[in-house]
Amino acid sequence: MSQSRTIIFGRRSTAQLLFALGMSLIVVFSLVPAVGILAVSFTDIRSLPFLPVSFVGLENYATFFSSAQLGYNLNALRNTLVFAVSVTLLQNVLALFIAVLLNQRLRGRNFARAVVFLPTILGVTIIGLVFSLIFNPSGGPAASVWGWFGASSAFFGDPALAMPLVIGISVWSGLGVAVVIYLAGLQAIPPELYEVASIDGASSWQRLRYVTTPLLAPSITANTLLSLIGALQSYQLIYVLTGPINPATQVLSLAIFTQGFGGAQGGTALSQGYAAAISMVQFVIVMIVSLATLVYLRRKETAL
Repeated sequence: MSQSRTIIFGRRSTAQLLFALGMSLIVVFSLVPAVGILAVSFTDIRSLPFLPVSFVGLENYATFFSSAQLGYNLNALRNTLVFAVSVTLLQNVLALFIAVLLNQRLRGRNFARAVVFLPTILGVTIIGLVFSLIFNPSGGPAASVWGWFGASSAFFGDPALAMPLVIGISVWSGLGVAVVIYLAGLQAIPPELYEVASIDGASSWQRLRYVTTPLLAPSITANTLLSLIGALQSYQLIYVLTGPINPATQVLSLAIFTQGFGGAQGGTALSQGYAAAISMVQFVIVMIVSLATLVYLRRKETAL
């Protein structure tokens, strides 16, 4: 009896130690930087060395909502929401469709799964370079296809096409992870449920609607939140494809980067304090949107 208690307490102590270590890493690498960014947002710190740093209170936040910056920031916020919602919806619909196909007993499905996941392991720079060459308006394959119809386009330089192209490329680049999550959920569904549904005369669409979708609800919630939060914070691919100051694809994350590290609109002087203030505004927006989405999806899970 005492030996079993020793084993149990020993395992519990190990688990507590690992938990404490994990929490320490989270505090050091997540919480401390977050608090630091909040503190920086109340200062006028800049990238130039040897300049004194002063506490400016809410001045950076007032600048963000000022009339001089409001139009630019509202455009960035609108683009951010359009980008995030579009990527989330398209990516999840396509990923679910592909996962259902790849879950069938088809020849070559393992190769197809590898091909679908391939964009995930490519770097943002590689993806940006490939698609910049494809959509090169002065001789890329897309320009040649456009020319067959007697038309031409600047593609990423076209305000009407830049955002749809970036959305499509973002969906393609992040599709692999979503497909893997859906495949894991599909493989956890007992095949007997589909057999019973088929015996009852359910069509393929009815099996998808009344069997697959309810049982995939946790996977749908996870994928939706991952896609939404990732898209709300994404800027790297946009930066590589369209540059830092394209109004058609300007998003809040890109505004933070350009304001803090270079390329800000109109040659504005760098200000890490102002960039930190924008990042805190973005944090609040991401938190509100994510929590609202989570509550809605959890209620839908319960209803299903």
